[in-house]
Amino acid sequence: MGMKLLTDTIFRRLTETGSRLNATVKIAMGNDGVIYVDGKSSPSMVTNENKPADCTIKLSLGDLGDIMDGRLNTNTAFMTGRLRVEGNMAVAVSFGKIMGSA
Repeated sequence: MGMKLLTDTIFRRLTETGSRLNATVKIAMGNDGVIYVDGKSSPSMVTNENKPADCTIKLSLGDLGDIMDGRLNTNTAFMTGRLRVEGNMAVAVSFGKIMGSA
């Protein structure tokens, strides 16, 4: 899954659930770029801007695609070091639930 498709999928899932994240999340994928979710705005915004966030989730583009497709569980990715979280862990858990991955 490419960056544009992942960005669009995250936006669609946020919109479909109608859930308010009330936080900002940055998904950092090294040289592949970032996906920034502003759940404080109404409606929620999803961009590829590299901005400070309440929670930063670090993983590879491929692993994010696998998580979004249901081929990789977020708990497994976290426990094996493929997914790292910086900042507010509660935000990461809430974000995972909204995305249907936790």
